[in-house]
Amino acid sequence: MERLPGFSGLTAFYAAARHGTLTAAAAELNVSQPAVSRRIAALEADLGCALFDRSHKPVRMTQHGKDLLRALRGGFGQIETAAAQIRQAARGKVVTITAPSGLVAFWLIPRLGELEDTFAEVTIRIISQEYGEPQRPGDISIRFGLAEDAGEVRLLGDGVFPAASPLYLDRRGMSGDAYDFARMTLLTMEAARSQWHDWPSWFRSVGAEMPAGARVLDFNSYAMLVNAALAGQGVCLCWDGVLNSFLDTGALVRLEGPEAVSARGYFMAARDGLAADPQVRGILDWTAENARK
Repeated sequence: MERLPGFSGLTAFYAAARHGTLTAAAAELNVSQPAVSRRIAALEADLGCALFDRSHKPVRMTQHGKDLLRALRGGFGQIETAAAQIRQAARGKVVTITAPSGLVAFWLIPRLGELEDTFAEVTIRIISQEYGEPQRPGDISIRFGLAEDAGEVRLLGDGVFPAASPLYLDRRGMSGDAYDFARMTLLTMEAARSQWHDWPSWFRSVGAEMPAGARVLDFNSYAMLVNAALAGQGVCLCWDGVLNSFLDTGALVRLEGPEAVSARGYFMAARDGLAADPQVRGILDWTAENARK
């Protein structure tokens, strides 16, 4: 196993990278600015590369610096989450739910008030995950993908269909039952195609070819993708159940036609050893029941 860099250097670099200045990093760490500079210099010497390009004012991170920051965000993020869970558990019952950001934004948050009223004795903590981020530990984890364990519960349906805002359809002279994909902008998440349905795979699933004239706009977050659809920027793919609130209010219109059926979906499970915990079990059952409504 490779020797890990010194912790003081890592924390100094992490603070400086997040704040953008050595002065702010020094204030956070309660040390002098020269001390932060020395720690970062020692870390660079240990790694054998520059983490900041000091030829610019203000300094900029090099690619090596960006790579290290990405790793530290994942590692320190997990430490922060675990520490917060331990502190809160010492003060009272806390149940942490981790879930993809799109599901949190469009399905869980609208139901959060009812969830908290139902479990008033429990402090519920929500951690959203963007695609590609390291999985943070949670008492209840909701993830997107294929089923991996018999103990997982599928939350939402398996249908995938296109939808767009009425504003977008009107601008294109189209409607939910009269439209032309070739003249549309297709909103997608190509970076997540191994897990998610992108447009080419959706068209294949419904036995059609993706129109050559369609324009594609790519995002790395489903929440951003849906917000773009709501703003009238194009057509999105909806997973059955996730965007029902927008479909019910008419903010999005389902395009009439075929629906793909996918084995992928949102799956929920309790952390090992917690499935029998009364509060965790209650929240699991409540979430599964509400997903069926």
